[in-house]
Amino acid sequence: MQLHLETAELNLVANILLGRPSPAAGIDEGLLNKILAKDLCLDSDELERLGTILGERERELKMALAQRSPVSPSELEKLGLLERALERVNEACVMF
Repeated sequence: MQLHLETAELNLVANILLGRPSPAAGIDEGLLNKILAKDLCLDSDELERLGTILGERERELKMALAQRSPVSPSELEKLGLLERALERVNEACVMF
């Protein structure tokens, strides 16, 4: 399935994958390589894995922002990008 992400969303996804802990990095290395190469033809397992990773990051970010006051506009923009990327991944999973 071909996934379509804007450049900012693609960069955010790559940064999230790069920031994963070491044990997960080995598992997600192929996915990261595809994202860095802008090869967004992902199979169903890769789409599901990416959706799981982005969903976890979204929850973490929302919890962190809920504990902070005030929240900077850049943090809100990052959350918006993450939500849009996650929505596109979820749509691609449904279409698969």
